[in-house]
Amino acid sequence: MLDVRNLSHAFDEQPVLRDVDLHVDEGEIVCLLGASGSGKTTLLRLIAGLEHVQHGRLTLHDKPFDQVPVHERDFGLVFQDFALFPHMTVAENIQFGVKMRGFSTQEKQKRTRQMLELVGLEGFDARSVGQLSGGERQRVALARSLATQPRLLMLDEPLGSLDAVLRDRLVVDLQKIVKSLGLTAVYVTHDQQEAFAVADRIAVMHAGQIAQIDTPHTLYFEPRTVYVARFLGLDNIVSAAVLGGDIAGENILLHPDGLLLDGAGRIKGTITERVFQGAAYRLTVQLKGDGATVKLATPSQGERRPQVGDEVRLSVAEWAIQPLEG
Repeated sequence: MLDVRNLSHAFDEQPVLRDVDLHVDEGEIVCLLGASGSGKTTLLRLIAGLEHVQHGRLTLHDKPFDQVPVHERDFGLVFQDFALFPHMTVAENIQFGVKMRGFSTQEKQKRTRQMLELVGLEGFDARSVGQLSGGERQRVALARSLATQPRLLMLDEPLGSLDAVLRDRLVVDLQKIVKSLGLTAVYVTHDQQEAFAVADRIAVMHAGQIAQIDTPHTLYFEPRTVYVARFLGLDNIVSAAVLGGDIAGENILLHPDGLLLDGAGRIKGTITERVFQGAAYRLTVQLKGDGATVKLATPSQGERRPQVGDEVRLSVAEWAIQPLEG
């Protein structure tokens, strides 16, 4: 549906995007995931038409649209700060975009009812925006964008201003709503758990380029580069010498989900840190040889609890040994 080809962009001669290629299928939710300054928001703004394309090509259903004005693109936009009209009621906010397109009063009312039901705010029609919680405001912002039945939904850190508990609940609802309507969406976030929960595919951005784009499962279990692994919190990166055998490589990821305390394991080390996390302890183990450290989780219930200073052995599943590009 959406194709981005060789997109480059700079501000004050400072490159922000470098030859970015991105394809988004019909009905797919693609997350642009990255740290501040990675280029993710600039990429979204270029697709939305909020920034002028300097180099590259944008097509929708094989038709170029980079010269199409923002108001003619038929895209829905949802931002972190809600961008609601404080002097309007919930219903009036939702109807704003529909009204601008000349729909009848009956159609506006029908769509308002449908959207309120969809986002779980039935009966909120006449409420003032100032009476709503942060989560309710973001639901109204989403309803307003959906009411126009956009060809493409674009969300820029939509849950960034919400507390963690509310964000975890709303991200699941948001994903269900977008999928129930069969919409295509581009979703920007810096939060990997949010991306994992909402996306069909995730594009990890770094230094103005897409470092890796894959399904959440593939991205987590098969990162390709040191940067992607570390960005996802997978810091167990060691040299091949730690494993011995015929494995070659300077940067080997030992995936923490494939590491196990095992008296017969081939990797020796010493526990240097133990953090209680409820059902499990998170252990940090300094390895013999090169002194690298790795982290793993082990059940907190058991006959003997591991202690800081314990000499231990680790086994590692074959699938959890992942050579990385530098």
